[in-house]
Order: sequence, then C-alpha cells, then structure tokens
Amino acid sequence: MEKCFVMLKPGVLNRRIAGEIISRLEKKGLRLVAMKLMQISDELSKQHYAEHEGKNFFGELTSYITSAPVIAMVWAGDNCVQVVRKLVGATKVEEAIPGTIRGDYCLHTPHNIIHASDSNLSAEREINLFFNSIEIFDWNDEINSWL
Repeated sequence: MEKCFVMLKPGVLNRRIAGEIISRLEKKGLRLVAMKLMQISDELSKQHYAEHEGKNFFGELTSYITSAPVIAMVWAGDNCVQVVRKLVGATKVEEAIPGTIRGDYCLHTPHNIIHASDSNLSAEREINLFFNSIEIFDWNDEINSWL
C-alpha cells in the first residue's frame, strides 16, 4: 500500500477548515495512518523544503510553515501519491481548478494551505522527517463490517 505525506499549513488552522480538508481525503477512500499537530522548527522547515534552498521564495516558504502549528499526516491507499496530488490540485493556485483543495480554498500561492508529496521518493523522505515508525499505524480497514 502506497503512502503519501500531507501537511495542512497554518492557513488551514487559522481558517478553521482542517476537518473539511481531512474529510475530502477520507471520502476519496484513503486511509489516515498517522497525524499530529505540531509547531515546525526552523531547522525542520529547511530540511523539508531543501530542494528549494537558494530560490527567491525559500524564505517565504519556511517562514510561513513555522508561523503557526501545522497538521502533519500520512495517508495510505492504492496510487496514493497520484490520487492525493489530483485532489490537492496545481501548486500555483491560479492554475488549480475548482473542485481541487487548492482550487476551492487557496487564493495566493505563497499562502498555499496544503503540501502533498510529489513522488514516492519524496513521500518516503518527508514521512521520515516528520514521523518515526511507531507513529504510523497500518490498521486494517474493516468498514464493510460496519455497514
């Protein structure tokens, strides 16, 4: 089962829409296997966005995700990274179509409300940055027994 790292950035908590975003991922059929509310340190923010170091927006990225708590999550499912990326929408919010999370909830790219891994390699790296193995629960989905 493939996993994807997802971070709800400070704008989600400030706007009180965390439940709506999580619900959209759940309704798609993905399984939440790890979640925590956390304040990201400067060091962790720089590690997380290391591939953007030196770019003109790097400081804005790291300062935004350290400005307030975030919700870090790991989701699991078939083709999870691809599915999550489609739900999230284009990184540049002006290109994010209505119906995607960014298309419905984001107005300005620098204050993008959600991060999602863009590949399986990125997912593995990001999951390991934010979670240790005992914080990830690969539970059995027994929804059919409840219906």
